[in-house]
Formats: sequence, structure tokens, C-alpha cells
Amino acid sequence: MSQTKGFHVAVVGATGAVGQQMIQTLENRDFPISTLTLLSSSRSAGKTVMFKGKEITVQEAKPESFEGVDIALFSAGGSVSLELAPEAAKRGAICVDNTSAFRMDENVPLVVPEVNEEDLKLHNGIIANPNCSTIQMVVALEPIRQKFGLKKVLVSTYQAVSGSGAVAIEELNHQTKAISNGEEFEAKVLPVKSDVKHFQIAFNAIPQIDKFQDNGYTYEEMKMINETKKIMHMQDLPVAATCVRIPVATGHSESVYFEIDETGVQSADLKSLLENAPGVVLQDDPEHQVYPMPAYCVGKNDVFVGRIRKDLDVENGFHMWVVSDNLLKGAAWNSVQIAESLIRLGLVTEK
Repeated sequence: MSQTKGFHVAVVGATGAVGQQMIQTLENRDFPISTLTLLSSSRSAGKTVMFKGKEITVQEAKPESFEGVDIALFSAGGSVSLELAPEAAKRGAICVDNTSAFRMDENVPLVVPEVNEEDLKLHNGIIANPNCSTIQMVVALEPIRQKFGLKKVLVSTYQAVSGSGAVAIEELNHQTKAISNGEEFEAKVLPVKSDVKHFQIAFNAIPQIDKFQDNGYTYEEMKMINETKKIMHMQDLPVAATCVRIPVATGHSESVYFEIDETGVQSADLKSLLENAPGVVLQDDPEHQVYPMPAYCVGKNDVFVGRIRKDLDVENGFHMWVVSDNLLKGAAWNSVQIAESLIRLGLVTEK
């Protein structure tokens, strides 16, 4: 699709759940696009996708697909990113990669615009989009870290099945119906499709997201730990995570315990701080049962924060509840936001 003014943008993985959200977000934001190129595997090539009322045919992603592209948004799996992002960068495109392929590469900035937008200036053609559960947590923690310091973070997540793709949502729906009707079913997807065992997700909670590592933590938990330290430039910050999959289609929730450097800080101080924080919506009025919930965050770009309270035993310890749409702020919106930041900072210019 071509217009006269703007940037040549490519979306890799255009037919996937996140790719679709990226395209929708580009449209919703009225992103300045002169040409939109939609790319996918050969299996999905030939399909058509609507953008601003026009049909665009999806093409197979190849190195030469990136000739003339200014910004390439990747969400087609790590192996595709590893193969094609360097090729795209070689041809002058700035790649925003939504997989884990480059996140811990010391030469690749890992960016959440509300937290470390300046790191974009260090890019060498590839920028990594953090893990969905990491993004919403650091957006909520960064204003607190800036004002009061940060000494420790412990997080337990309640993650939606859409983090494992459309097949996981289908499995949740199928199992829910089967159990409700007293029918038999076989779990095939969760917790990890390639793992040996699979468990029901309907009416259940699975304390495993991604594969277990030698240290007893899952890869998802290690992503949260390592990415938080990298994004905040705090390699010595103690961070621990327990990641759990729950029977919710979209919207990740997190219980976050954190300790700050300063003493004498009250919950009201944190609430007033977060009320005006970029990308944050404060929903915190326990008296009237106002708090964030995943069912009400779907389709919204913000990070919702509530249940802020002081720990009863640790003077500088606090708890909060953080909720966000994992397909938007956790993926598509953060990627498009990075692209908007690149324009604002003058790191990409119209040809």
C-alpha cells in the first residue's frame, strides 16, 4: 500500500496475532506511512489484510523484501528474526524485534519508551522489544525508581494464554466447553507445546511458562529478571519472578513487591506519583472496589496499576497490582511506540 508522504514500513509476521495488532495499531495511531509492506512465511503469503480500508497482499519474507524499508516491525518467531533482521538492517531498515532473539545482546538496545527511550540512540539497526510481562512491570516501577530509588523486586505473574498464541486460546475455549459439557479432551499446547507433558488450562493454573532452566527458574522468569536489569541499567538489582499461566484469554496481571531506597514514604506518595506517570492509569480505590482487572484492559494501550499498599513488616517495602493487554503494550503498541520515538528523536527520517 502506497501513499505519497511518510515512511516505508514493513511488518514481518503480518498474519499472526501480534502482527495483526501491529497493523491495527499503526492504523489507529495514523502512523506516517508512505508504503506498507506485509510479510510472512511462504505458508501465509498470498493472504490479504485490510489497512485503512484497502486490501494488502501478504508477501513471503525474504532478504530482498527489505529494500527501501525504513522501519521493520518483526513478530514472526526468533528464528525468522535471527535470519532476516540482520539482512533488513544491512539494507538500511531499523528493525524493532518482538522476539527474544536479540534482547540480551549487549549491542542491541532493549527499550520501553517510558523507561529508557534514550537507549534508542545506541542502536545498530536492531532494537529489541522486551517480554510482555517485563514491559508492564517496568512502566509501573520506573517513576518510583526515579523518585525514591529501587532496592529489590519480587513478582508473581498471572499470565493470559494469548502469550502462547492463538492455538492456546483455542485450547482454553475448547477445554472450557468440554469440561462444562462433561466431555473428554486432550491437552496438547500448554504449558509448552514442544515439552513432553501438557496440562489442562481451563479451571486451572499452571506454574510453568516456557521451559525450565538448570537453576529451577523457567525461561520466562529469567527473561523478566534479566530484562528488568538491562532496561533499568541496574545489573545488581535483586529481582525474582514466578510466572503462572491462568485461564484468561488476554491481559497479564502481576503482583509486584518492591523495596525502595528512601524511608518515610507512604502509599499515598506512590499513588500521586503514578497518577501522572506516562503510560500508567491508576485504578486504586479499595473502598469502592476499584482496581485493575484483565477483562477490562483488553484493547487499551496503558498499564493499569492498583492495590498499592505499604508492607506491614518492611519499612520501605510496598505491594502493587499491575495489569495490561499483553498483545498491545506487551507487544504491538510498545513496538509502534518505539517507531514513533525513532521519528521524534530524529533517528529515522523520511527519504
